[in-house]
Amino acid sequence: MRTIITIMLVALSGVAAFAADAKAGQPLYDKSCKGCHGADGTPNAAVSKMMKVDVPDLKSAAVQALSDDDIKKVISEGKGKMKPVKSVAGKDINDIVAFVHTLKK
Repeated sequence: MRTIITIMLVALSGVAAFAADAKAGQPLYDKSCKGCHGADGTPNAAVSKMMKVDVPDLKSAAVQALSDDDIKKVISEGKGKMKPVKSVAGKDINDIVAFVHTLKK
């Protein structure tokens, strides 16, 4: 019984180690996303105009309704005119996704 409990605690601590951290995601977002999506998720109008594209408002219900996997896919693979963000990977993407979810209206 003690062995089972120990294994469960180790497994749970491993899950916690991989949990997304919105606080850690903010500086990553600031570095890799803020230029187009704005500090608070509001699209940069100048970038939208220059690129002739509607940059989504990350605070919007539509974006906030996306699953974590959907947002990760946009970051890692790009979407429309948005290129993949190659400067972030692994846990960093999870942290950015967690930060994006803090931008709710």
